[in-house]
Amino acid sequence: MPVGLVAPSAGSLKPIPGIALGVAQAGVRKANRDDLLVITLPETATAAGVFTQNRYCAAPVQICRAHLGAGVPPRALVVNTGNANAGTGEDGLMRARQVCQALAAHLGCTEQAILPFSTGVIMESLPADRIVAGLPEALSNRMEDNWQRAAGAIMTTDIVAKGRSTTCTIDGQVVTVTGIAKGSGMIHPNMATMLGYVAIDAQVPAEVLQTLLNHVTNESFNRVTVDGDTSTNDSFILIANGRHDAPRIDAVGTAAYEALYAAVAEVSVFLAQALARDGEGATKFVTIQVEEGRDRAECVKIAKAIAHSPLVKTALFASDPNLGRILCAIGYAGIDDLDVSKIGLWLGDVEVVRNGGRDPAYVEARAAEVMKQADITMRITLGRGTAHDQVWTCDFSYDYVKINAEYRS
Repeated sequence: MPVGLVAPSAGSLKPIPGIALGVAQAGVRKANRDDLLVITLPETATAAGVFTQNRYCAAPVQICRAHLGAGVPPRALVVNTGNANAGTGEDGLMRARQVCQALAAHLGCTEQAILPFSTGVIMESLPADRIVAGLPEALSNRMEDNWQRAAGAIMTTDIVAKGRSTTCTIDGQVVTVTGIAKGSGMIHPNMATMLGYVAIDAQVPAEVLQTLLNHVTNESFNRVTVDGDTSTNDSFILIANGRHDAPRIDAVGTAAYEALYAAVAEVSVFLAQALARDGEGATKFVTIQVEEGRDRAECVKIAKAIAHSPLVKTALFASDPNLGRILCAIGYAGIDDLDVSKIGLWLGDVEVVRNGGRDPAYVEARAAEVMKQADITMRITLGRGTAHDQVWTCDFSYDYVKINAEYRS
């Protein structure tokens, strides 16, 4: 089961005026399950996106990037699960465009106003005909208060749906921020298979929205990893409904911008951590904090080296304080001038390493008790500066292998 994570409760995901969500069972891969989501936007909406850096990016990623860059106001998002439409060449692009064209015809807008997304099995032809046939059902059951069902519709190997709402106050008005995400395996965002959608009840120009999204992504989805695999389909979209009487945030750095940033970051960090808490087969949620670095980049580099180590992750699953594996990962992280004689390591509140070697007071039994906990914090000090950063991850269990061995069955 997910580590300290439950699905959003009924009514906990707050509606965003003008943004409606509809779900259908299109039979993309399996029958009798929600696998198609349509999110329609008001004409006043703006949107921004960040996407996978995998060069083998999926057809919908290529099209979504192009549509966002065309300067056409977005009118809808369409998401299918069960099929990633990646590694499908020109045929994949054609089929993704068929879906965009069909939804555009229903809504009376241009194809470029549709943003497509897919997640699921790679290198299989997208059943565009089934998706197109499912659009009327998804459009017919659209509601502003449908985020909970939408969160379930975008799942693949996830065990629980992931969603969060919060509010902030800007110019005396309450602004709601609501987001959903999916992801459990093939999670190592480099911008997140990960899809995320966050909506804001505010007026925000697209360029300001993009700046905010870039910053938030770096502090949330780019700080989480399950297995070190960057998906072909990762996409994170931020939408402002542009409601005419909602607060307007026109510039970066203003008090209004900072308030909005804090709210979007709260939702995004929760969703990012939820990916690791629901990591395939996960039994432990792990926060890796690296401090006293020369810059944040080297702190993240070391944290990710630890987080990606199969030896560290299997030791976590076994609750085995074989902590030399952590030192090994620090050493090969690629910091060429690292002075290991200054390294410190804490597991929870247990000091394990001092000045690069085993702390004289270290007692393994105390570390073993920490390793049994579901939420674990590792803290590494480098002794070379004041920079710090963190990464969130999970362990590797027997179930991780089982889930991925049986993924297509």
